Amino acid sequence: MPRLDQFLIAPLTEGFRTDIRPWLLPEEAFAKLQNAYVWRGRLRKRFGSKYLVGSIGVTAGFEQLNSRLRINIGTTDAGTGNFATNVPGIVWEVGQAFSIEGEMFTVEEAGVAKTMLTTGSTVATYDTTTGAVSFTAAAKNKAVYFYPATPVMGFVNYEDPAINKEPTYAFDTQFAYRYISGGWERLGTVAWTGTNSNFFWGENFRGSKMSDTVLFVTNNTTTDNIRYWDGATWTVFTPQYTTTATDTIEGCRLIISFKDRLLFLNTYESIGGAAAVNYPNRVRYSVNGSPLVAATSWLEAPQTPGKGGWIDAPTKEAIVSAKILRDRLVVFFERSTWELVYTGNKVIPFVFQRINSELGAESTFSTVLFDKVLLGVGNVGIHACSGSSVERIDQKIPDEVFEFHNGNEGIERIFGIRDYTTEMVYWTLPDADENPIYPTRVLAYNYKNQTWSINDDSITALGYIQNLNDITWADVTWTWDEWLDSWGSGGNQSEHRKVIAGNQEGYTFLIEAGTPRNVGGLQITQIEVPVSGDLTITAINHNLQVGDFVLIENVNGTGGVDGIFQVQTIVSVNEFTITAPDYDSVAYTGGGTVARVSRIDIETKEYNFYQKQGLNVFIPKIGFYVDRTANGQISVDYSTSSSSLGLTEQGTASGALLGTNILETHPYVDSLGNLIEPYEATQDRFWHFMYPNAEGEVIQMHIYLNDTQMLDYQIALSDFNLNAMSIFSKPVHRA
Repeated sequence: MPRLDQFLIAPLTEGFRTDIRPWLLPEEAFAKLQNAYVWRGRLRKRFGSKYLVGSIGVTAGFEQLNSRLRINIGTTDAGTGNFATNVPGIVWEVGQAFSIEGEMFTVEEAGVAKTMLTTGSTVATYDTTTGAVSFTAAAKNKAVYFYPATPVMGFVNYEDPAINKEPTYAFDTQFAYRYISGGWERLGTVAWTGTNSNFFWGENFRGSKMSDTVLFVTNNTTTDNIRYWDGATWTVFTPQYTTTATDTIEGCRLIISFKDRLLFLNTYESIGGAAAVNYPNRVRYSVNGSPLVAATSWLEAPQTPGKGGWIDAPTKEAIVSAKILRDRLVVFFERSTWELVYTGNKVIPFVFQRINSELGAESTFSTVLFDKVLLGVGNVGIHACSGSSVERIDQKIPDEVFEFHNGNEGIERIFGIRDYTTEMVYWTLPDADENPIYPTRVLAYNYKNQTWSINDDSITALGYIQNLNDITWADVTWTWDEWLDSWGSGGNQSEHRKVIAGNQEGYTFLIEAGTPRNVGGLQITQIEVPVSGDLTITAINHNLQVGDFVLIENVNGTGGVDGIFQVQTIVSVNEFTITAPDYDSVAYTGGGTVARVSRIDIETKEYNFYQKQGLNVFIPKIGFYVDRTANGQISVDYSTSSSSLGLTEQGTASGALLGTNILETHPYVDSLGNLIEPYEATQDRFWHFMYPNAEGEVIQMHIYLNDTQMLDYQIALSDFNLNAMSIFSKPVHRA
């Protein structure tokens, strides 16, 4: 064979790009990068997720109880184990759940005193018309937990006086929660009434004394108003802004503390006790000092100069989001960006100054703060504000922002957060093609090398949480093969801050870059076997699409379903079907979970190293420098001359013998399972080669998990790291 040219594609630094056509991309760029991302010079599988570590010794299948938002509603009788009460709130529906010790109860039928599914022997009933629940002969003297199963609507950190101890508070549509060592518990006794698009914004500020810490929260409704937590109770806060007691601030979109004042932005105000009116471009500010004196702390000039007041921006656009960048308060409007400038004048302490007249932000919770810039998602791009200018940062994927779904309050559902450990930013996105209620994708941005990628996931809110204690082996519920971090890493130590996510069923979970699988974040409410033989899975607000792959686990009952399946049909927002011929008789009793299985799907650039000479390229051999796994593999197909037809798939369909297109990331073994190269088993990384023998104007590689691999637990849930590619080629004259 004539001498081949060899081209090393490394380090991988470009990520996903759509700004130019694939044949013009840099060699390290990718035309498609789904469920994988560029990180520190290599291609890495997307982040995974884990349940929160709670009670030690929780048995397999019950770890979910530590992570799901829940309320302790009482204790079973010490003598009989009986218990009866009415659950709090006003939402009583199918899909909710209860637990007592190691027994789980699932509400699978609406109506009066309907029997719940149970993983044990306790007789339990629930009334979805009144919220009445009853248990007979349960475990004695044990806590009873109620799982409202409504969407997670926000995470806020409370500034505890102790250094580096900021407990995490979570919110769903009705209740507030705090995380303790055994799991979530209700925070206070008040209830909220917002919808599944009324997310919670929180701000820590001083109380009556400088030493007090008060958490102010709003969900942008006038029904729930603004409320504050003083460490013991929630208090509704509707301060008056004139000397007339019925002139009150009834709510707001944002709360910011700035220059020793508390600010309410995009306010709702009542005049004389009438229905509240929205002032979308208004900022209300408190007295310099404690904002808690509802009768005087917010009084406006000219009646009480030097106390509170207000200022309207000279635009009719609405205030959408805001954050303090260094010592400047940047305010994003719908299509413009402003600074609220501090004047030092006690009578007029603030004025608005325009920074940019065409770039703003549409999503309140999309803003992500850095030292030098503030990022926000707008209607024409993802923008970075430096305090003096605003610029797009998504030039490499310029059309992606126009794929965001605006229906179903889609722009309200975009959540952004910075992951300091991996140096990434994540934004949850509703996809315009799928028309969902809840987000179905995550846009990932590596801010160190300005690269992009896309994950499939269903996340409603993001925040931060600290490990309460050092993680020990007794705490974890995953296997040694699934543990990819070093055991002594700082991320496993107490008080280490991690990214936490929540979803539409009230599950919370840790975002973990070192975990190669997604958590089981959907509860199986019921499993039915229709005449067709396909199983119908009831999972409330599952947010899945036809063709998605799911891992079903923890199913209790006879004929228990277990494994990975592909979604065949979407019956409703609460039901989908899978083909499972091995499970033609299922008597489900509860506890089951559904985890999304993400398909790695990558398309390289279109390679031709001889383009300038006007020649075609012939590639007989490609080397892939991969991290060693226990059982992993991935498919590699090839297309030529900008055609979308995969040569390997087409060859297989036609009966041509083109060899395998399976790239194994584990050491090579023979047909008996013996190592072919024993030394490979000691290597962290090795080169594995494939032989496309492809020729064309350009050649593009498609690296993906095929349907067979997606259905294999060990393969689909294996890790994947590509460190480099080595392409062997030679020029070929065009015909």
